[in-house]
Amino acid sequence: MESKITIRGARVNNLKNIDVDIPRDKLVVLTGLSGSGKSSLARDTIYAESERRYVEGLSSYVKQFINVMSRPEVDRIKGLSPAIFIDQKRPFKNSRSTVGTITEIYDYLRLLFGRAGRIYCPGCKKEVSSQNIKEIMERISANPLGTKILILASKAKREKGECRQVIEDIHKYGFARIRVDGKVLDSKEALNLKLEKSKSHNIEIVID
Repeated sequence: MESKITIRGARVNNLKNIDVDIPRDKLVVLTGLSGSGKSSLARDTIYAESERRYVEGLSSYVKQFINVMSRPEVDRIKGLSPAIFIDQKRPFKNSRSTVGTITEIYDYLRLLFGRAGRIYCPGCKKEVSSQNIKEIMERISANPLGTKILILASKAKREKGECRQVIEDIHKYGFARIRVDGKVLDSKEALNLKLEKSKSHNIEIVID
């Protein structure tokens, strides 16, 4: 892997046959006056060439659906990897949007960590793993005779507010019991609860 991105003879827009070396694995900021060639270097040269090389490896069928930027005027570029480009103008009004959500990379990262990562219970610190029906039944059966067990489905976890809609939906879907902040109630009885708005609440459906 190259340690830097090497650009030689860039002549896009306002760039006048410039040479530049940009270190990889670093946060690099391009600064300068308006019209000095910042976007020409970042978008029209580096990103355009990166995108072009990436698309070259795709099938002809896929290529027909992709609008590729024109090949930049440059003598040579080395050390490039597939890249993404985010416009300086926010495309969404949601204040929680990030580079990951806008580019949809977050969805792939979530899938990666969901498959490759290890999950640990914050309470008992034991590793959480997927289990089939047989394994679940064996673990339940290992408890002493007469042990009471609740099978729960979480609907709200540390959620602030009265949670009225959550409780109403559970009752509407026909579930008989509900556990609110550790207390098991009849779902009809839970409709009369007045939870404190300023506190966080845990609401679970009692499946069995």
